[in-house]
Amino acid sequence: MRILIVEDDVATRQFIVKGLAALGHQISSSSDGRDGLFQATDGRYDALIVDRLLPGLDGLSLLRMLRAAGNRTPVLMLTAVAGIADRVEGLESGADDYLVKPFAFSELAARVHALGRRPALQAEPQQRLIIGDVELDLARRSVQRAGRRILLQPREFALLAELMRNADRVMTRTMLLERVWDFDFDPRTNIVETHLSRLRAKLNAGGEPDPIETLRGAGYRYRGDE
Repeated sequence: MRILIVEDDVATRQFIVKGLAALGHQISSSSDGRDGLFQATDGRYDALIVDRLLPGLDGLSLLRMLRAAGNRTPVLMLTAVAGIADRVEGLESGADDYLVKPFAFSELAARVHALGRRPALQAEPQQRLIIGDVELDLARRSVQRAGRRILLQPREFALLAELMRNADRVMTRTMLLERVWDFDFDPRTNIVETHLSRLRAKLNAGGEPDPIETLRGAGYRYRGDE
């Protein structure tokens, strides 16, 4: 997952960054509310971790402005403000979860993982994804390449949609298993590779170049410049 952390306490921010990066997440961070809002609005993130008390712009205002702009990226609010009324205010402002300091890193990691499994809370997806000569229509569940209709099985369609939504980003096997099959990671399964092989065969049947890149040891990436 690509995660943005907006936290002004240096020790806490570094602790979270180091821990989540060790789990394989791609981390960006900010110590200021206004800068955090600017980074969050570009839509590149799968989840945000936002402190409530921030310089420049407080966490609640950041969250309200983000939601008002139509950004629905899942947000975990992280704060020392622990009262029930404060938690309710945070959730009503648009937070998806609320974790009080001090916290155990294992709980934070589990909550972030849970947010990543909730695609309905992401920003509203486009109904049509078009990259190069490949066009995927989410509403009609159809795919075309260079005008050629491609018939895909449901999982193949979901796999292609996930890769195209995240064009130019590396998608690990774990991420694809969780988002397409809703499976926890099992290193023994080859279900991702099997479906990718079938998808590629259908997608490239006209002799076109393969838009899906395999990054050995990292995952897969749909090339957005195709």
